[in-house]
Amino acid sequence: MSLKAKIEAIIYAAEAPVTLDQMLALVKESSGITDNQELRSAVTAAIEELRADYAVDAHGIELRQIAGGYRMSTKPEQHDLVRSFAKSLKPPMRLSLPALETLAVIAYKQPITVPEISEIRGVDSSGVIATLLDRKLISTSGRKDVIGRPILYKTTKEFLLRFGLKDVSELPSMEEFEKLVSESFESDVPPQESREPDAPSPTVNDDQEPRQLEAGKSA
Repeated sequence: MSLKAKIEAIIYAAEAPVTLDQMLALVKESSGITDNQELRSAVTAAIEELRADYAVDAHGIELRQIAGGYRMSTKPEQHDLVRSFAKSLKPPMRLSLPALETLAVIAYKQPITVPEISEIRGVDSSGVIATLLDRKLISTSGRKDVIGRPILYKTTKEFLLRFGLKDVSELPSMEEFEKLVSESFESDVPPQESREPDAPSPTVNDDQEPRQLEAGKSA
């Protein structure tokens, strides 16, 4: 992969403006350039090439220098279109930690019953099943052929869409998934929400002016 392509990928994936020093540190090992000044010049040149590439009318986004770093944003002439698109999006989904834990068990053990989920988690999980069903992250999958014939649950297409998976075979290991869930929960969900199994999703204010959107991301 060319240095220019690496720089483009880094800036595209970043949530905040990426500084030149950050990019230098990230590409230093793979660039094959040992001289620091030469590497700085090469990265700077790649950034300028990207800025020129995105400046043409064929692109609806641009590479901007902002707050001491670089980020991709929609061009001003596309703001009305992107604003309409942003209003049509579903609000971000928030789940409590118990719901996330239950969803993980279902994803890796499906099809599975509520008693089996509760046994794995060590607590009663029936309360969060309704939440996951309501969010369309899980669905019923028949009944298990045992006494009482309890309902089986499995993940849905919506689950795959939310987690960016082709199918469940692309799930990471259980340990990796738990780490990702833990990091996401700690960074996105207020502490008190961990005690609310059915914590509501945030709402979208249609009157709110969206900021310039990062390429491929909603406001």
